[in-house]
Amino acid sequence: MPELPEVETVRKGLLPVLEGHKFVKVETRRGDLRLPFPKDFSRRLTGRRVLRLRRRAKYLLAELDGGETLVIHLGMTGRMSVFAEGKERKLGQYVYRAPPPDAGLGKHDHVLMETDAPARIIFTDHRRFGLMTLIDTAKIATDKLFKGIGIEPLSDEFDAAYLAPALKGKKTPIKSALLDQRVIAGIGNIYACEALFRARISPKRPASKVPQASFGPLAHAIKTVLKEAIKAGGSSLRDYQKADGELGNFQHHFAVYDREGEPCPRKGCGGVVKRIVQSGRSSFYCPTCQK
Repeated sequence: MPELPEVETVRKGLLPVLEGHKFVKVETRRGDLRLPFPKDFSRRLTGRRVLRLRRRAKYLLAELDGGETLVIHLGMTGRMSVFAEGKERKLGQYVYRAPPPDAGLGKHDHVLMETDAPARIIFTDHRRFGLMTLIDTAKIATDKLFKGIGIEPLSDEFDAAYLAPALKGKKTPIKSALLDQRVIAGIGNIYACEALFRARISPKRPASKVPQASFGPLAHAIKTVLKEAIKAGGSSLRDYQKADGELGNFQHHFAVYDREGEPCPRKGCGGVVKRIVQSGRSSFYCPTCQK
């Protein structure tokens, strides 16, 4: 599933063709994704201008001039692809591809959006675990999708002073606690593994047993690894690609994730990366330097 860096990268790729622009055509090619589309979804979007495009946790939020917000979740395999109308061209820092010669849509291309940028945006989702819906902008914070979501890890408020009380008394392993969206928004399996490695904390350690002195390094590691991943365009392992069709590059910088059996990259450690399963998910870590 795309995590915070991938969703943020997609947001940045959509900015030049969405923010400040109007939807001139919206077409849904089926009745639902993970959930049914709202009633009159296409009509309610057509003609609306996007005032602001932001991210909350792993959701994209396009605030519209009609008082509603288009909410998008990529699910497990969702992808937003942008094509420039006519021919390939550059908008901002992105070079958007021209539509394919046949301009046809595949069976997994479920939503087509055209904006006055002009640009064509196609939402593709093989497994249909993604989501698109419309919510009153004023009610976003209290909507069931967002109520209870935790702090944004890239915010100024996220630091050691936040982590200490947030993890106090939690008997769950620290890795599981970091994946709890009620505690921290947007962190997934990849970046939890990488942050714990940088902070030298074992994913097996109970959250309540993490030493007070480790909260600072852990908060710093989380922020740093997320920022580096965003700069690299996210991690492309299976379906994920950026809005302009390019792949992310952060997978080439993994220290432990998906590196089972390889030497620990920490200088002088001498350990070997190990894989364990926690709550049905693979955790990668070095048992020698992560305690």
